Amino acid sequence: MTDVKTVILIPARYASTRYPGKPLATLRGSDGVAKPLLQWTWEVARAVPEADAVYVATDDDRIAEAARGFGAEVIMTDPDCRNGTERCADALARAGLSPEVVVNLQGDAPLTPAWFLSDLIGAMRADATLDAATPVLRCDPATLEMFRQDRRAGRVGGTTAVFDGAGRGLYFSKEVIPFTGDAVFDAGDTVPVFHHVGVYAYRPAALAAYLGWAPGPLETLEGLEQLRFLENGARLQCVEVEGRGRVFWELNNPEDVDRIETILRAEST
Repeated sequence: MTDVKTVILIPARYASTRYPGKPLATLRGSDGVAKPLLQWTWEVARAVPEADAVYVATDDDRIAEAARGFGAEVIMTDPDCRNGTERCADALARAGLSPEVVVNLQGDAPLTPAWFLSDLIGAMRADATLDAATPVLRCDPATLEMFRQDRRAGRVGGTTAVFDGAGRGLYFSKEVIPFTGDAVFDAGDTVPVFHHVGVYAYRPAALAAYLGWAPGPLETLEGLEQLRFLENGARLQCVEVEGRGRVFWELNNPEDVDRIETILRAEST
């Protein structure tokens, strides 16, 4: 295949403990048309001007067939890939691609604005010392309450992030960090919690190194692939992005379908 400077890979698997078949779950927009979650995500990737190519990376024939049905290019990957980062590394090798930047847009975030990815790619291009980068979005009170609702209901929902003054990632968790307890935040307040956006950009060398590292205790306990970079001393940069009035949330559980469809309808009116 022809070399590209920036490629977006959308890793998608059918098996999921919390939500089997999630990439093919349908979401209905304001026009009443239902599309698979994977298609919504692919359309986000296609809207990123810096992307030279977009591929769905999967090991499942059902996902591959659906992706080709709405026009996506597909790279079949090893079924033993343990997470999206490993699947991206495998896809890159199988496709013979040699980009400068690889973007992993996980298939469960149809509300990800294209400018989040543009900002991420820009950060990687501006600083050659970065091994990888990922966006973070400061929570507003409504988003913080969604995190708290999930925790009260015993659901594992979105991920939060903490980072140092230079933006270098310190930790990511499925708990709400830093601890805020029952603190009340009103509209306009500065909420000290950052929502981790499930997108990554990597150098190809960092992806290759990642495959050589065994999952560590933090990654294993949290179930968060990005912690493997931190546990091995790699520089994972948190890039703060702006919502510009848009609400961001991922589809983590079946209960999120109604949340996301409500947001999709509101943003299209």
